[in-house]
Order: sequence, then C-alpha cells, then structure tokens
Amino acid sequence: MPLTRLYRDGVLEAEGFGVEEVAERLAEDGVVVWVDLCGPSRSDLELLAEELGLHELAVEDAVQEHERPKLDRYDTHSFLTAYAVRLDHATGRLGTVEVDAFLTSKALVTVRADDRFDIGRVTTRWDESPHLAGCGVGFLVHGLLDVVVDSHFEAVQALDDHVEGLEDMVFDERPSTTEVQRRSLAMRRSLVTLRRVVLPMREVVNTLMRRDVGLVDGPMTPYFQDVYDHVLRASEWTESLRDLVATIRDTQLNIQGYRLNLIMKKVTGWAAIIALPTAVTGFYGQNVPYPGYDQPWGFWVSTAVMVLLSLGLYASFKRRDWL
Repeated sequence: MPLTRLYRDGVLEAEGFGVEEVAERLAEDGVVVWVDLCGPSRSDLELLAEELGLHELAVEDAVQEHERPKLDRYDTHSFLTAYAVRLDHATGRLGTVEVDAFLTSKALVTVRADDRFDIGRVTTRWDESPHLAGCGVGFLVHGLLDVVVDSHFEAVQALDDHVEGLEDMVFDERPSTTEVQRRSLAMRRSLVTLRRVVLPMREVVNTLMRRDVGLVDGPMTPYFQDVYDHVLRASEWTESLRDLVATIRDTQLNIQGYRLNLIMKKVTGWAAIIALPTAVTGFYGQNVPYPGYDQPWGFWVSTAVMVLLSLGLYASFKRRDWL
C-alpha cells in the first residue's frame, strides 16, 4: 500500500490517503504532498504520471533499474536517482538499493523496487525536524538525501575498519595468503561499487542547491550544504581507501618476496656449511693413503677439521646476517 503524507503550511495534516486523491489535494493552497510507491507496476506509475504531469522518460527511468545516480530536469519537475548502500560485515561485500524520486513544486514521489530501502528512517528524519517542514519539497528531499548519504558514510567507515584488519593480517607472523587475497579482492569490489554510487552524488546535490532549480531556499541552504560536505568526505574517503587497498596488496607481495629471499638465503647458507664436511669426507674417502689413515688419531683429526670449519663458516655467515 502506498505511503502518503500531506503538510499544510509546514504542519503535518494528513497521512495514509489514497493515491487517487493526490491531484485533488495538490490543488489546495499551501500544501506539500509526499507519495511513496514500493514495487509499483508500470500502470501505477503511468496513472500517477498522468495526474502529476510527469515526463514519460522519467517514468521509464523509474521502471528500469541500474540507472546511475543522477538528476534530470524537465519543464515541470525533476527526476532523481540515488542509491543507499549496506555492507555485509561477514563477507565485506557491499549491496546497493536504488531509490528514485519525482520532484515537483508541491510534491515528492519516491519509488522503490522493494522494501530493502528503509523508508521509515526518512519519515523519522522528517519528524525530528518539524521546524523545517515549512520549507516545502526542499525539506522532504533533504530528509531523503540525508538518509542515503548517511548510508554511504556508514559503509565507508565500516570498510575503513575492514582495511585496518587487513593490514594486521598482512603483517602477521604467519599470514594466511589466501585469506588476505580473498579479503583484498572483496574490499576492492566493494570500494569500486561504493565509488560508483558516491561520486555522482556530488553533482546531484550541487545541482539541487542551484538557485535556478528553486528547491533550496534560505533556511534549507545550510542543511543541504551539510549533506554536500558529507558527500565530499565519503567520496574522498572512498578514493583514499582504494589507494590503501592497492598499497596493502603491493606490500603483501613485497613481504612475500622478502620472506622468500630470507628463506633462500638461510637455505643457501646451511647448504654451504654442509658442503664443508662433505668435501672433507669426500677427500678422506679416496682410495689413496693419507696421514693417519690407519690410525685412530686420523679419524679424530678429520672430525675436528670438519667441526672447526663448519663452526667457522657458521660464525662468518651469522656475522654477515646471512643466517
């Protein structure tokens, strides 16, 4: 069932009336109407478009999903597309929820494909600022954008925490290479998705604040400016996290290379130490007489030579930090 509200001179006067009453109520003086359609059919939208004079291209965009965040302006209204986001903390994957809106001089019509977007947060935001309700449609649009941008900010903060955990995994004494790679890939995908929905919002909010649009009046200007500041912070934070994830991946590869070189260095050093006894025993294993070959002291001399040479080579490698 569609959700509806009517404000008269900045005061909430009616809720829950039918969509068929919208045109009649908009004909009254000093009223602003909000209509929310969840999962509407094309015929529902066309009926509302006929009553409000909505452009057919805007209606088509509202029916089709996966449009980019944008603000299209027509003669009698504007069409807004934005995306709220939600992060799955278990997998690090980011989900997006599209919300469309028709903006007229006296009405805001929100369109959702399903109930994944919590419209209750929007109405709560409106109820928390009743002193701004007299600003008309600009007040309603601000509440909607504020909730959407807050979801961006919450997501980027959560992703920042995930990236910090990824850093700890990289510098762990025994890191799980597969897990680091999996989480790095998930982070990069989520950040790419977040960037795709956050960056265009700068242009959307900036356009809404223009004087020729006529949506934002004096009292609402600081509030839209606050939303715009949050959009800038979220977009800049997203860009820095993308660079950080790439740096973490490069760091992981460098650490892997360093550890491999360290292992090879140690293996080579021990191989050189083992080669000395092998050389001595190989020499004494020749079928030719050598000093003490038929005496017990000859065995002890050869053993002492092997031990002393091995210890000397070990000390030399240790002093050069080769072991």
